[in-house]
Amino acid sequence: MDIKISPSTLKGDLNIPASKSCAHRAVICAALADGVSHLSGITMSKDIEATISAMTALGAEFKISGDIVTVKGISVSINANADIDCNESGSTLRFIMPVAAALGIDSVFRGRGRLPQRPIDIYKRELKNHGITFHTEEMPYEISGTLTGGKYEIEGNVSSQFITGLLFALPLIKEDSEIVMTSHLESRPYVDITIDILRRFGIEIKETESSFIIKGNQKYTPFDEHVEGDYSQAAFFFVANALGSDVNILNLKQDSVQGDKAITAIIADTVKKGIITGYKADCSDIPDLVPILSVLGAYGNKPSVIFNAERLRIKESDRLAACADMLNNLGGNVTVTADGLEIMPTNGLKGGIVDSYGDHRIVMAAAIAALACKGDVIIKGAEAAEKSYPTFFQDYINLGGKADVVDMEQ
Repeated sequence: MDIKISPSTLKGDLNIPASKSCAHRAVICAALADGVSHLSGITMSKDIEATISAMTALGAEFKISGDIVTVKGISVSINANADIDCNESGSTLRFIMPVAAALGIDSVFRGRGRLPQRPIDIYKRELKNHGITFHTEEMPYEISGTLTGGKYEIEGNVSSQFITGLLFALPLIKEDSEIVMTSHLESRPYVDITIDILRRFGIEIKETESSFIIKGNQKYTPFDEHVEGDYSQAAFFFVANALGSDVNILNLKQDSVQGDKAITAIIADTVKKGIITGYKADCSDIPDLVPILSVLGAYGNKPSVIFNAERLRIKESDRLAACADMLNNLGGNVTVTADGLEIMPTNGLKGGIVDSYGDHRIVMAAAIAALACKGDVIIKGAEAAEKSYPTFFQDYINLGGKADVVDMEQ
């Protein structure tokens, strides 16, 4: 699906969808609890559907009614094997693989898009060292065995998702465990979200300066969780406001531990009396903000620099290259560096044709960039937004945005 967007301003109230990061975690915790939990405020997307499907394959039961998901946790008589389709969700794959291993469920993990290329080498090494056999080295991954405790040594500069997956799994096994970080943990706020939600479901994690200590034989307890709004998605509309829109962004928790809440501070420092200046942003903890931060920088009157973002090369797209290509096609001046982007000021973006690269965050960033362009913007493959925010264009149009499906083949 290709969408043409004409310059406009957005105005009105917007209820931001539930945090995808929080929803993944709440679904998994509820599915591991012995009893019934109610999750409210859930926004369905392809990624969340993948995690629900995965936990169903492991033996949990789900009933969905509007934005409420009722979860009956996995009983003692769990499945002997599972076939799990992760779709394109890296979170689903990395969160649930060690959970299946801890439950002793022989499992096959499938995926599509760029997911088969996203690395799981840490699991291939550490799970193999703790009782798990990988029968395949490439996706679909086939694993068997039962996870054991002990010491897990994990690099922190690849993805915090490996830490989260182990934090879900290790409380389930009999032995105590320790996750030792062998390098600085990037995207630490995502682990903070995990620990915060785990505690509400009865799981305790002890933290030291460089490790996580997990007591074995813990029990997940049912909990009724309201999933808070997503600062990652809100970031698009915060930047829209910086470009002249007037969106009242609702459903955000002011004391949230979401790392992407940093967007509010970055904009406060960058936008002065309606003028966008420039910024230097260390994105090691906030990688999902890079696409929309690049849009903010492209409208600045001073250079902006994004650094410590090299891991974005292995997301749904090579996000560094995709951000630069998207903005340069619209008349920007963006250069990819070894670990980020350099964004130089221009006389504003002109408009043009951009490719989504199959990446939901590139689609939404391009749609926000289009608001202040001098001409129309056509986004090819705009359906990619459905991965995390299925109602993005509906919300965009309801706020006054001008977006129409077009046929580029004609």
